[in-house]
Amino acid sequence: MRRDHFLKSLAALAATGSLPLSSLAAVNLKMMIPANPGGGWDTTGRALGKALQEAGAATAVTYENKGGAAGAIGLAQFVNASKGDGNAMMVMGAVMLGGIITGKPPVSVTQATPLARLTSEYNVFVVPEASPLKTMKDVVEQMKKDPGSVKWGGGSRGSTEHIAAAMLAREVGVDAAKINYVPFRGGGEAVAAILGNNVSVGGSGWSEFQQYIESGKMRAIAVTSGTRLKGINVPTLKEQGYNVEIGNWRGVYGAPGITPAQVKVLVDMIVKATKTKSWAESMEKNAWTPALLTGTEFADFVDREFASLRATMVKAGMV
Repeated sequence: MRRDHFLKSLAALAATGSLPLSSLAAVNLKMMIPANPGGGWDTTGRALGKALQEAGAATAVTYENKGGAAGAIGLAQFVNASKGDGNAMMVMGAVMLGGIITGKPPVSVTQATPLARLTSEYNVFVVPEASPLKTMKDVVEQMKKDPGSVKWGGGSRGSTEHIAAAMLAREVGVDAAKINYVPFRGGGEAVAAILGNNVSVGGSGWSEFQQYIESGKMRAIAVTSGTRLKGINVPTLKEQGYNVEIGNWRGVYGAPGITPAQVKVLVDMIVKATKTKSWAESMEKNAWTPALLTGTEFADFVDREFASLRATMVKAGMV
């Protein structure tokens, strides 16, 4: 029997309860991370892989980083190379949807198979330690004088930090099309640019900047949440007088063309992984909020989120 037929048979048996999930633990899972190392997707994918192994859902997980175009390059490779593969997963999230809206790539996330939303978090904006801009008010005043003089650095175009910067510009009467936004393909690149004073303001998830904020190499000046984040003493944009709030979320998709039985096996594996000690530790370490949503409920959420993000981006002058 061919290996792919064998695995489909195992998935079908597991879906009907005839085969325990642990029987699939011999399968090597392939994790596509459509971003460079060091960012939120990379951290999420590797944390999930570790938890899947701890849960006994996989004995090995291999990772492939393929950054660029808000995940569209990795997405294209995943869609084209993984059809029908019940052992393949791809990390994705709100950033990918934003990139699809702005970049209109030839491949869409709708060609892959939604499995689960995993986490949600808000962005934090930081400035380099030696920056003359000490507060978000300083940033806004400088942006009003000369929008191009404030260089914003963050994820790909269409990322939540890019949208937040555009929303802030519009909020204070600056043409969002004039903001100077520099996209990076991974969190490592963004961190290097901020530490090297190559950008004025950096935006990303708390986990990516935490060690630099705590060591004093970066100064956190705002978070994009509605209220202050638990255990993080950084003011929100709203409490500083700017009506801007936007969250980020991350999830995982399966390959195109997998069967309902294969989907069920993968979703069950993910759910099991989120109950492990290592996953709980990753959630706490990275200040992620649990946001598990699976199957058709997750697919419906992505559809709503796509429409909502597009409306926000149109309003902010990005589309």
